[in-house]
Amino acid sequence: MKLQATSYKLQSLVLVCIFCFLIINLLGCDAFARKFTRKSKEDDLPKEQMVLVPEEYKSNLTKEEEYRQSLLYWKSWQDELISSLSTGANHKKQIDCVSEAIKNLMNLRVLLNTEMQKKLDGYIIQLENLKESISKDVYGNSIVNNRMTAERIKRNILRDFPYNKMKDSLV
Repeated sequence: MKLQATSYKLQSLVLVCIFCFLIINLLGCDAFARKFTRKSKEDDLPKEQMVLVPEEYKSNLTKEEEYRQSLLYWKSWQDELISSLSTGANHKKQIDCVSEAIKNLMNLRVLLNTEMQKKLDGYIIQLENLKESISKDVYGNSIVNNRMTAERIKRNILRDFPYNKMKDSLV
C-alpha cells in the first residue's frame, strides 16, 4: 500500500511539474503573446496624401482631332436628348442632355474661325431656347414639339458642320 501511495504521489508530482513547465514555456512564447494581445484599430498603412490643387492635363490632340471628338460628343448627347424626349424619360435627364450638347457645341465654337462661329452661335441659341422650353415643360405636354426641334437642330448642324466642310475653317 505504501508503494502505491508513493507512486501516486510521484506521478502527481511529475504531472504538476510537466504542467508548470508547459505553462512557463507557453507564456514565454512570442506567438502565444501575439495571439492574445489586442491589435490597434488604426491601419499601419501609410495614408495617401490629399490633392488640394487639381492638375489640368493638356491633350496632345490636333485641332482636327479635337473638332472630330467634340462633334462626336455633341452628336451622342443630342441623340441621347432625342431618345429621352421620345420615351418620356426623366425631366432632369433631358435638361442635362441639352446642357451637355450646348457645352460640346461651345467646345466646337472655339476651334472655328469667326465667320463659322457666328453661324454656330445661331444653333447654340436654338439649343438654349430648347433647354428653356424643356425646363418649363415639367409635365411633358410639349414633348413632341421639343423632340422635333431637337431632331431639326441635329440635322442642320450635321449638314452645316461636318468635318469635311470644316477643315479649312479650323483655327
